[in-house]
Amino acid sequence: MIFNCNLKRKFQRFCLILVCLVVLTFQSYIPNLKALTMDNYQSAMVIEELRLKVPADAKAVWLNAEKEVWEPWLSSQDGFLGRQLFWDKEKEEALILVNWESKKLWKSIPMSEVYLVQKKFEDNVKDALNVVENPFELVYEGELDKQG
Repeated sequence: MIFNCNLKRKFQRFCLILVCLVVLTFQSYIPNLKALTMDNYQSAMVIEELRLKVPADAKAVWLNAEKEVWEPWLSSQDGFLGRQLFWDKEKEEALILVNWESKKLWKSIPMSEVYLVQKKFEDNVKDALNVVENPFELVYEGELDKQG
């Protein structure tokens, strides 16, 4: 009887250790399945995501400056596929989604050129609103990779 109890206890411990090892083994592979490096997506379509604070009273000026400054410049860039503009009335926040053929083409645009266009945009807005500072604070900047 004591022999059976010891054998049963040892078997239970063995099973517990085996289960723990299996869980740990498979758990170590899960992040590798979910976390693919961004380098794999250099040639895949990517969406640039920008969020700006846009007060309700300046919404029309923002839309006009986007149309006059960013739209023509973006249209002249290799890899530009289009963009969408959204505005959240409650948050007074704009969402800009810019579609690019690939991350490589998007990131090949010199930042110095982007800064010049941004300055032109800000000057347009400041003149229209008769203010000294750009009222459209950048809240978030990121990218979305198309899946599947």
